[in-house]
Amino acid sequence: VILVKLHQEWTAARAEAGAVGLQRDLAVIDAAGRLALVYAEAEAAQRRAALAEETLTLTVADARAALALVEEGREPLLRGIQGEAEAAAARATRDEAVAERDAAYARLTAVAMIPAPVTAIDASLLDETPATGGSAIEDAPTVRVAEAQRTAAERRVDVQRVQARPDINASVGIRRFEAEDATALTFGISMPLPLFDRNRGNIDAAQAEFRAADARLMSARQEVQADRAAAVARLAASVSRVSAADAGVTAAEEAYRLSRIGFEAGRISQVELRITRTALVNARAAAVDARLARVRAEIDLARLDGRAPFQGAL
Repeated sequence: VILVKLHQEWTAARAEAGAVGLQRDLAVIDAAGRLALVYAEAEAAQRRAALAEETLTLTVADARAALALVEEGREPLLRGIQGEAEAAAARATRDEAVAERDAAYARLTAVAMIPAPVTAIDASLLDETPATGGSAIEDAPTVRVAEAQRTAAERRVDVQRVQARPDINASVGIRRFEAEDATALTFGISMPLPLFDRNRGNIDAAQAEFRAADARLMSARQEVQADRAAAVARLAASVSRVSAADAGVTAAEEAYRLSRIGFEAGRISQVELRITRTALVNARAAAVDARLARVRAEIDLARLDGRAPFQGAL
């Protein structure tokens, strides 16, 4: 009985250690996802700062062109004032984007625990292609953790049931009888009878914990199935959004190029030029946002699959 109890306790301890190990692996996956997100956000902030700088350059160039037309008498003085106001607004936007970029660099430095502060991002994560395929529901980390916890709870039930068994102790000895000048071999057996305490309370508590762990496992399977379907759909939508955003940038760049030619030739007004420039700025910003959304979708799906997002990219 003692050996059986020791074996059951060792099995229960091993099951609990397995559950703890799976929880540690899940924490590592969460940390990898957080690092990937902070990295992508820093890269997006860097791109927005670069776009703001380019927008400022375009706005200043358009303002100078408008002033030239004003000096030639082809545009009213109001157009020149409007151009200067737009350039001032573009400078403020650029300064704000640079501040956001520096803050994102600082967050990345802290999360990645890099000794030297990050000042630029060279390797792109926003342009990385998300992983394809996926894993089975049973391979999801949350499901595996729930399964391990259920197994550990089941082993604890076995331990409590074994604890209810009585311990049988046997003893062997030698007794000397001085009066008869004789020696006798003695043998004894002792066994407690659990008439009033059969460990029923601990067994019931362990069984209740097992039933709760079993319910958590079923819930985890259902949640992972629903969450993974949603994550796959979000990732597919984000991929399509990136393609559409890139096409929009190409069209906006061509529209602005033609508008600038027409403006300098006097065939297009400054208002029309401003509209095409604004459309170009918005299209480029939308392309950055679409890529960041794709990264977030990949991180969510990777966590459900139990892997690091963009494996090999960072």
